[in-house]
Amino acid sequence: MPNHGHLFGSAPPQCSPADLVGYFKGIRSRRLIQECPALRRQYGGKNAALGAAGYDAGTAGHVSADRIKRYIEACQQEWIPYLKLPPTCAIIEGMKLMAQVKLLPDTRQADALRRTMEQANAASQFVSDRAWETRTFRQYDLHHLCYQAIRTQFGLSAQVTVRVIGKVADAYKLDRQSKRTFRPAGGIAYDDRILSWRLDKSIVSIWTVEGRLHIPFTCGERQRALLQARQGETDLVTFRGLYLLSATCEVQEPEPIDVAGALGVDLGVTNIAVDSDGEVHSSSQVNNVRHRHRRLRAKLQRKGTKAARHRLRQLSGKEARFGQWVNHNISKRIVTKAKDTQRAVALENLEGIRQRVTVRKPQRATLHSWSFNQLRSFVAYKGIRAGVPVILVDPRNTSRTCPTCGCIDQRNRPSQSKFLCVSCGHAGLADRVAAINIGRRGEVSHPNVSTTPRVNPQGAFGSESRV
Repeated sequence: MPNHGHLFGSAPPQCSPADLVGYFKGIRSRRLIQECPALRRQYGGKNAALGAAGYDAGTAGHVSADRIKRYIEACQQEWIPYLKLPPTCAIIEGMKLMAQVKLLPDTRQADALRRTMEQANAASQFVSDRAWETRTFRQYDLHHLCYQAIRTQFGLSAQVTVRVIGKVADAYKLDRQSKRTFRPAGGIAYDDRILSWRLDKSIVSIWTVEGRLHIPFTCGERQRALLQARQGETDLVTFRGLYLLSATCEVQEPEPIDVAGALGVDLGVTNIAVDSDGEVHSSSQVNNVRHRHRRLRAKLQRKGTKAARHRLRQLSGKEARFGQWVNHNISKRIVTKAKDTQRAVALENLEGIRQRVTVRKPQRATLHSWSFNQLRSFVAYKGIRAGVPVILVDPRNTSRTCPTCGCIDQRNRPSQSKFLCVSCGHAGLADRVAAINIGRRGEVSHPNVSTTPRVNPQGAFGSESRV
């Protein structure tokens, strides 16, 4: 087996060998160089030491995961300083964010954009029909099957045709059990060949069925700063008569800060978030808005008049946007507090909670409108941008465990908001007690793998080291 200790960082990674195996197994060395800038800088050029296409990194393509696990443990003494794996064990140096800008077309330009979207989506539907009929779903095959027909029938340029075929191929990657359909006003993708930006003049040059058009745009300072790092495709979408461009931007991640402890955060329905310091982010305002909109929607739907339907369209998305705004603010406050106090953020891993929890019918709407995953994702990406580690912990018994004596008992929580230990008498707000327990679980670092593997005289690894 080839020696791949040089793929890792200057210190043992903050994850288990099994996590490393999951990433490295089956990944070719050439792909590793392409994906990891640090490796590309170290081994770039025609004579790249790691670029030999003939073996898979860490596996040679024929080695079991169990043996690789023991092999990685044995290579712990050979770390070199040019590559560091973050706790998530992902080899990336940046993160992707979306910058959305609003186009300001005149009447003629708006009509050209509308017809361009309709033609592109009609072509997408044509490709989808052919793909479904012939059971051809790979982009390469679809290109040979549909390219000339699209150019002839729909009058699209060569690069737009390529993007249309790619859009259909991507749509069928999830599964091939149902036929994909495309709305006339659906979004379309542009790349740098058919869309260019002039940020100094706030103008984009975009391809349409009328040819190239130079359309002014407007955006905030944050979006303008993100556009400096724009990379990849840009989507043209329409929303309530507005034309928007959503650009993918790759921003550099700062180095993670040195932390001492973790700020535990308990997520809930009554209180959106409660941290281990005792700060409560109540959900009363959000729940009031949701209840009011729910009653109003039911009333308008019962009425059913033209004016009522118009009002429903006006209300569409308003509740979701308000909840998103609240989650943005809460996540920013949590990450800022953690950074100022040199702590990581510990959150509950609530994946699948809606399937595990059974509630009465009046509470179903409240449970299913609980946007805990959105708040968690906001905390995660803001934490990455601020260099604050975000840790997910097992939520089991966090609200039933006494932080003073460690007693775990269902009777410790006599009500939703109250905690009273049946063993030592410790009392307090139940959500804060849960946040304290979450923070303590987050403070327990991921175990480092053993650096003393046992190797038998034949060179094969002996019994597995403890992890």
